[in-house]
Amino acid sequence: MYHHWKEHRKGHAASSNREVDPSGSQHVGSESQHVQDDLDRGVRDVVRHIFQYSKCTGRKKAVCIGINYIGQKHELKGCINDARHVHDFLLNHCNYKNENIMVLTDGDANKRRWPTKENMLGAMQWLVKDAHTHDSLFFHYSGHGGRTPDLDGDEISGFDEVIYPVDYLKNGTIIDDILHDFLVRPLPMGCRLTALFDCCHSGTVLDLPFSYDTRGKLTLQVTKKAYRKKMSPADVICWSGSKDGQTSADTFQGGVAVGAMSYAFIKSLRANHNQSYQGLLNSVRTILYPRYSQTPQLGSSHRIDTKIRFII
Repeated sequence: MYHHWKEHRKGHAASSNREVDPSGSQHVGSESQHVQDDLDRGVRDVVRHIFQYSKCTGRKKAVCIGINYIGQKHELKGCINDARHVHDFLLNHCNYKNENIMVLTDGDANKRRWPTKENMLGAMQWLVKDAHTHDSLFFHYSGHGGRTPDLDGDEISGFDEVIYPVDYLKNGTIIDDILHDFLVRPLPMGCRLTALFDCCHSGTVLDLPFSYDTRGKLTLQVTKKAYRKKMSPADVICWSGSKDGQTSADTFQGGVAVGAMSYAFIKSLRANHNQSYQGLLNSVRTILYPRYSQTPQLGSSHRIDTKIRFII
């Protein structure tokens, strides 16, 4: 979440550069069309068969991260609450066990459970360790997000997305390439990872190759040279709070500080646990519109039928 600032960019694009591609993750340029042409010439059959949907009947593990940046210049209010709310939702509605959920917040009395860069990367490694087919893993992040120029040519937009650990001023941010390497690449075929990012500029923050609109239409999100590398035999789904070129809101609901995307995701699934991917995307957008300008996104590591039921 939530503000995209330039005071602490440290090599990131300045705020004015956010307007280079104002359409964010929905932009379809000539590079994206070339990738689509390749898919049309036969790669689509490969993409369709190298993954397996997860039944989500195996082991369930989760990491919930909420960072308010307490005492820092750009302090937030709702992120710690988001992590606690997602923890409770997984515990009470999705059959996760407390001992299999790791929560990192900068409000924890035990600083070993603070969301430093080292601890966040360690939590990601713990999450994916010994993962198996039909396991259901969940990763939630609520905090600051930003963008930085893409240096390896995998982004159609020309920018990588980053998230901000509580100690980012000392130890730096975590770039989307690293998130993909830690959370997606180690997973076996048929293992589900559901990711929920409640932060600015998060549309493609997990570097997944595909995204979907509310009608189920697919858009390629990586360059021609990168899309095979970014696919996965695992069943990876990412819900994000905004397009790459948008900010996400820190708000209040019922007098409690929360992130808009985390709130909408939980509210929708509590009201109706039996929704399709397409239905849930429409639902969270409806909850947020028109009060918030952000547009939640749905991304995946493989082509999906958005009309089938979304399960955790």
